[in-house]
Amino acid sequence: MTTATDAFPIDLSAYQSIAIDPWANETLTVEQRDALAANIQLCRDAIVFFTATGAARGVGGHTGGPYDTVPEVMIADAMFRGAPDRFVPIFWDEAGHRVATQYLMSALHGHLPAEQLLQYRAANSTLPGHPELGLTPGVKFSSGRLGHVWPYVNGVAMANPDRVVLMLGSDGSQQEGNDAEAARLAVAQQLNVKLIIDDNDVTIAGHPSEYLTGYSVTKTLEGHGLATSSVDGEDLDALYAAIRRAVVTDGPIAVIAKRKMCVGIEGLEGSPHGHDVIGVDKALDYLTARGRDEAVAYLKGVEKPSAPKQFAGSGDSWGSNRNVFGEAVVDVLNGLSDAEKKNVVCIDSDLAGSCGLNKIHAAHPDVFVSSGIMERGNLSAAAGFGMEAGKQGIFGTFSAFLEMCLSEITMARLNNSNVLCHFSHAGIDDMADNTCHFGLNNLFADNGLDDGYPTGLYFPADANQMRAVVKRVFGDKGLRFVFSTRSKTPNILKEDGGDFYGDGYTFEPGADEIIREAGEGGGYVISYGDTLYRALDAVERPRADGYKVGLINKPTLNAADEKTMQKLAPAPFVVVVEALNRRTGLGSRFGSWLLERRITPRYAYLGTHHEGCGGLWEQYPHQGIDPDSIIACIKEIA
Repeated sequence: MTTATDAFPIDLSAYQSIAIDPWANETLTVEQRDALAANIQLCRDAIVFFTATGAARGVGGHTGGPYDTVPEVMIADAMFRGAPDRFVPIFWDEAGHRVATQYLMSALHGHLPAEQLLQYRAANSTLPGHPELGLTPGVKFSSGRLGHVWPYVNGVAMANPDRVVLMLGSDGSQQEGNDAEAARLAVAQQLNVKLIIDDNDVTIAGHPSEYLTGYSVTKTLEGHGLATSSVDGEDLDALYAAIRRAVVTDGPIAVIAKRKMCVGIEGLEGSPHGHDVIGVDKALDYLTARGRDEAVAYLKGVEKPSAPKQFAGSGDSWGSNRNVFGEAVVDVLNGLSDAEKKNVVCIDSDLAGSCGLNKIHAAHPDVFVSSGIMERGNLSAAAGFGMEAGKQGIFGTFSAFLEMCLSEITMARLNNSNVLCHFSHAGIDDMADNTCHFGLNNLFADNGLDDGYPTGLYFPADANQMRAVVKRVFGDKGLRFVFSTRSKTPNILKEDGGDFYGDGYTFEPGADEIIREAGEGGGYVISYGDTLYRALDAVERPRADGYKVGLINKPTLNAADEKTMQKLAPAPFVVVVEALNRRTGLGSRFGSWLLERRITPRYAYLGTHHEGCGGLWEQYPHQGIDPDSIIACIKEIA
């Protein structure tokens, strides 16, 4: 958190709280235009600065989206003030990563001190990477994931038929199928929803005009019956006129604001790199050119918090499993002939660089399909390709989006499809985006019947095991879900110091692995994934104090290993530790497995159960699943 000596180095009191009634002001006066222009520059400078503190602190963030949409936000703010009884005064935004907009407006409206912006996305700062209702003062809605806000806003418009509801949109969000459904309802019911869509032809993966040929925000919305107008988003008079016409006209209307990503920021303008947080070097150049010397000095002094890096039982080789997945698939594809590779297709959902599919794209572009932000449709396409025996679909996205794909997963299972799914960013580690992006309900993927087409859920513990898992299950039939975290994980060691998953290791689906024996009369901790190395640390330390406790890795989440169950029969206690949801994770199943076999040790289950706290590794102690918390549980139950 900030201290009493911290001060926001850009004077936000210079913001001009002008009021514009769109029903009375057909065009901007000179004074209104000048005030809006000054506000736009002030807010863009502030956004560049405080989002860059996230880059300096190592928690990341997003600069381009909130920076781009400042003009329409300034106009909307003036309209809310000019005709307060005719609007629902909320800056609804379907692109949750534009959270900096919500925080800046909260500060400008006096809901939180400007100094708090200095802790953008930091742990326990109440400023996570997406807006969360009830967490941050002044934030009036939770954005969730892309495509979820417009359908929700339709309901808000129904509840407020005499008011105008504005929603900030984006060409990326509009790729989601939810928005197509929302458009049809808005038109059919003539809801007074006004969309202002930032159409900058940029998403994470690149330019939609290149990878999604034929896609047009304007034509799509017009096809649903929506009235639209396209305008240069940087032409203040034209933008105001378009928004004003939409506001004073009944029914749903979309204003398509055309502009380049990060317009005016050297090195980022028009680039997909502008989607993410601005780099410190580019922010310093921008702020220096703008004469923001105090902001420059502050940014240079921001220090990155240090995370614990030493864990008993683990080595110092930290690997990114989400990228290793792609490398492991490339290793398999390298061994196939050109004819055999024709039986494989990999479909991306704009996140190739985040879940390792970019490795496949680089090495084997002939099997790779760059697609848009359409997880459900892309998963089904991969499943349809894999319906025929001998063919394999590969699909990847974030674990938080798995819940969106349950119907498609069931459809794939009913059609005996062969799909290798990689859901990265599982659990909570390194997730400054916070609660809406936690990948907590991964076991929902195993939603078939006992005699249904096979489904395997696999969560490797380190990079070596990830390679072994992919190699072993690549050619299996059915649905295979491989999970990884956003964070890196260290190599797991044997008691003699060698790599547990080194040379000679072969992964066997369904088999649990004894990482440390408890010995006669000892209890066991059971874990997997990125929680395993923390659990290993938590087991090693009490063992040194004489506690009899062992550790079992359960890399296959949805199958009971009977050898393990018999091993646990005499154990005095069992503790399951994981980063998934306590209500739906492994622990909720494991207790049932024990009872079904009349095995009744003292049982404890640690998992994610709180709303997030922002930050990175700090999410673990916040949930009580860090090594110290696990040790406390072991000592209590033992």
